[in-house]
Amino acid sequence: MLHDMQAENIVGEFTEVRLELYGGLNRKILYTAIETPYPDGKLIVSTTDTQGVITHVNRSFVEMSGYKEEELIGAPHCILRHPDMPPAAFKDLWETVNQGLKWQGFVKNLRKDGGYYWVKATVIPNIRNGQVMGYTSVRRKPSRTKVEECIKLYPTLF
Repeated sequence: MLHDMQAENIVGEFTEVRLELYGGLNRKILYTAIETPYPDGKLIVSTTDTQGVITHVNRSFVEMSGYKEEELIGAPHCILRHPDMPPAAFKDLWETVNQGLKWQGFVKNLRKDGGYYWVKATVIPNIRNGQVMGYTSVRRKPSRTKVEECIKLYPTLF
């Protein structure tokens, strides 16, 4: 279930937008300009079903996202979708993994508190008996150079 963001969860001044998401979903997003730096040496790991619904998260995912584990399990992964991310990035991700291929990219993720964090994401299809059963996503700290490139590039992709 995907709920609108609530002002009482947001830290700092925020901007409100309604975001159209994959699969016809839409959500009220409240976001700030507050970046949470990605910690050194941590991996964020999650698994989803074939529809992108979260089935497993690790402790680093919970800490960086600001959500409780029980809020994440059963939620669509697009709960982390930041409005600065061009839809083309997720179109490419889905087209790639639905072919059974690995996808990599740099993603600006939205936190529950309205802030954000950057990741270098790798999404791998989980294949059993020739069928995609879901996906595993592993996120690591991106280089600041790559983040700066994305900050310049992404606005041109809308």
